[in-house]
Amino acid sequence: MSVSNTTDFTNPSTFILLGISGLEVAHVWISIPFCVTYAIAILGNFTILFTVKRETSLHRPLYYFLCMLAITDVALCTCTIPKMLSIFWLNSREIDFRACLTQMYFVHCFTVMESGIFVAMAFDRYVAICDPLRHSTTLTNSVVAKVGLAVVLRGGMLVLPYLFLARQWPYCRTNIIPHSYCEHMVMVKLACGDIRISSYYGLFLLFFVTGVDVFFITMSYIQILRAIFSLPTKDTRIKTFGTCTSHLCAILAFYIPGLFSLFTHRFGQNVPLHFHILMANVYLLVPPMLNPIIYGVRTKQIQDRLLHLFTHKGT
Repeated sequence: MSVSNTTDFTNPSTFILLGISGLEVAHVWISIPFCVTYAIAILGNFTILFTVKRETSLHRPLYYFLCMLAITDVALCTCTIPKMLSIFWLNSREIDFRACLTQMYFVHCFTVMESGIFVAMAFDRYVAICDPLRHSTTLTNSVVAKVGLAVVLRGGMLVLPYLFLARQWPYCRTNIIPHSYCEHMVMVKLACGDIRISSYYGLFLLFFVTGVDVFFITMSYIQILRAIFSLPTKDTRIKTFGTCTSHLCAILAFYIPGLFSLFTHRFGQNVPLHFHILMANVYLLVPPMLNPIIYGVRTKQIQDRLLHLFTHKGT
């Protein structure tokens, strides 16, 4: 290790991202599925946005929320994957101190936003199934716009303390980050000052934001399931439940790897570092890739509109 990486300093001009520590020799091979997954995520989410924009019949709250989810997914993976691929392909490991903090902020900001969008989508499904007659009057375009603004403001404001605290820490140990992107808990481990406030605030976000969001989603689906099982015929129950399946799959794809990564950071000292980093990357890559596939496959309206667009280009 060079002297510049071990000398005391309080404001490093650059950090060094190692990529996936322990698997450096396999970086080129690992980059292939990462690149393919990123390309599918970009293509799929822009297809969703294009389809909803072109088809006025899809200008409804559920599809507006789906567009918000698509934009958030594109932003979430784009703020990490290009730099990650430059590490794998070009060995470009340096990242400016401010750029690292900016990346850390946006990773967590878009993650909180995505969680909020899932809550909004769960509420939409709750109203549509449990109180369908009031759906159009409850979720008007202005209400959807206000919900979207609230989701963005919540994500932006709640993650701001991460940025302010990280800028004030003294980084006097090393500027080497054993990770493929700048992440809050990784930065916490590099700091040598009093990080208790940041650690407590991280736990607050974990249990307050994620916990509250999961609670509201769970409550919504408990009511939805009760309404479904009270329907008179089996065919009606299956059809109604089918409209919620895509949302449930997307929720599980987002929260399961995300919670695994968060808890591993704090309590998984025996988990191999390379496995932890891989899971942290899966958390940012797989949901953006799966969401358009899940909604495209499970949502008949989107299938029909895509088929219509591709088979009637000349009309």
